[in-house]
Amino acid sequence: MTDHSPAALRQIIAEDTGRPVDLAAKLGLPEACLVAAQVGHAALRIDPTLGRLIPAVQSLGEVMALTRNRSCVIEKVGTYNDFHDGDHAAMTLDPEIDMRFFPRHWVHAFAVEKASESGVKRSIQVFDAAGDAVHKVHLRATSDLAAWEVLKRDLALADQSDSAEFASREPVEPARPAPERVDALRREWAEMTDTHQFNTLIRRLKMNRLGAYRIAGAPFVRRLAVESVPALLERVQAERAGVMFFVGNMGCIEIHSGHFETLKPMGPWLNVLDPRFNLHLRGDHVAEVWAVDKPTKRGPALSVEAFDAEGALIFQCFGLRPEKGGDAAQWAALVDGLPALAEAAA
Repeated sequence: MTDHSPAALRQIIAEDTGRPVDLAAKLGLPEACLVAAQVGHAALRIDPTLGRLIPAVQSLGEVMALTRNRSCVIEKVGTYNDFHDGDHAAMTLDPEIDMRFFPRHWVHAFAVEKASESGVKRSIQVFDAAGDAVHKVHLRATSDLAAWEVLKRDLALADQSDSAEFASREPVEPARPAPERVDALRREWAEMTDTHQFNTLIRRLKMNRLGAYRIAGAPFVRRLAVESVPALLERVQAERAGVMFFVGNMGCIEIHSGHFETLKPMGPWLNVLDPRFNLHLRGDHVAEVWAVDKPTKRGPALSVEAFDAEGALIFQCFGLRPEKGGDAAQWAALVDGLPALAEAAA
């Protein structure tokens, strides 16, 4: 039997040079288990309560915010400004660090200090009940180290155990359509005045997002080929189209608003490598892609949305609103030119 005691894990971590999430998968452990094993050495348990944590993160100044799901990672450089707390949802509305938080999934949090050849790397790492990463904050050379020390002092928990119990991971909900209610779906979809009404609509009709897309039909959705994902990134870059690119998990959504400058595909990864924005997308995980049109008071909200083979949402990409510098006609033409799924087109 493999030794997964905290001491053994610390030794394994010291010898591994890969990504912690990959090491955790190889060991068959939650990623948070690896961080917890370092408590008392390179990690400190801290309070994950958003109303305490995010203001403390704001005091650090410029940092890098990282959010991921199984297929996509988004990284943005900036400061956590304009924080709005809430019991069920919270947000920051900075032009660079634009986030949506869902507090019930912020269960385990750590302040981590890891020695490296280039100096000490400092980060805040937050995990859900199953030990999967929800959000990470990486300090930069310009971050306020005095504020970091205050954060550790003020948010440290009494429990500094180097082990933890984690819940079972919740399975991904597969597509859940309700074909007998398709007429109600189409009627109420056409009557929407805000994109946020969509989640309420599908909940009431006992469907989920992907299930609704599979039965809604034109003019609400169009099934795209999986090749439309690299085509989307390439066209956004080539046309300097302004977009809002959403990447998230159950506990957090991070948003990039603006352009893509530098695309660098590497193996299965589709990468955007810009100075203050990085995106890493596993193109080979994309199983379904939809162009989705939702009516709003300000005009159509047109998105491209990708899902994996289990039905998990990988990303959503909207055109940047005109008042933010976007071009609605350009975005509509770009989406219209993406390749449709052959069988859907037939």
